[in-house]
Amino acid sequence: MRNLVLGVLFTSLFVLGALLSFLWTPYDHTVLDIANKLQAPNAAHPFGTDQLGRDILSMIMVGARTSIAVAVVAVGIGMGLGVPLGLTAAAWRGGWPDEIIMRGNDLIFAFPSLLIAIMITAVFGPSAVNAIIAIGIFNIPVFARVTRGAALSLWTRDYILAARVAGKGAGRISVEHILPNVANLLIVQGTIQFSLGILAEAALSYVGLGAQPPTPSWGRMLAESQTLFILAPHITLFPGFAIVLTVLGLNLAGDGLRDLLDPKLRRGVQ
Repeated sequence: MRNLVLGVLFTSLFVLGALLSFLWTPYDHTVLDIANKLQAPNAAHPFGTDQLGRDILSMIMVGARTSIAVAVVAVGIGMGLGVPLGLTAAAWRGGWPDEIIMRGNDLIFAFPSLLIAIMITAVFGPSAVNAIIAIGIFNIPVFARVTRGAALSLWTRDYILAARVAGKGAGRISVEHILPNVANLLIVQGTIQFSLGILAEAALSYVGLGAQPPTPSWGRMLAESQTLFILAPHITLFPGFAIVLTVLGLNLAGDGLRDLLDPKLRRGVQ
């Protein structure tokens, strides 16, 4: 339970910051103030300023908006397509649809999200939308495999046999009986993939394939400040801490949810 509380606390901090950035930030993140560049943290700029005089706290708040949006949509794509594919594969249990779906998953797994992003941006150009597509495509086989693995163990249960005897088809059984029983596992997996999505977005932005200027991105902030680390370490440390704390919070929340939702561990949590 402690992991869940800490995870929710860390994650909520950045979610609230992202939401607040729609209404207010300490400074306009697009305004350049060269005269005040590379200022250390102070009363006027709690996180200091970068090499162009922009307020780092404001950029982190708006960057959180970008990272969270990319991760949420990418996980939504992966879950929205991967879960039905996993349920279909499990329902056929070794039939040709199962074989086609799983071999397709293996093909996607052969290409990391960064390589998929490179191929997409080579055609359409770098952008946050293309980063979402790349991360979302990579999430599809993850959810498909998790769903299929969990669903296969349920198809041998007595209540599934009773549903088949009652005349229910495979599709109806998957939706009414299988999906509710694997939902807890999918929620936990979704939390994990959300944290990986934030890391992937930061990595893609770091190499210039994610959100493009003037939209702030934690990964691009790291890329732009790496050569100035000795001169002004704060412009690297604060975006780095934002990524670490957000991913740590999501992982702690995922562990806490697993303990809370797993019947075998629930007694220990209580």
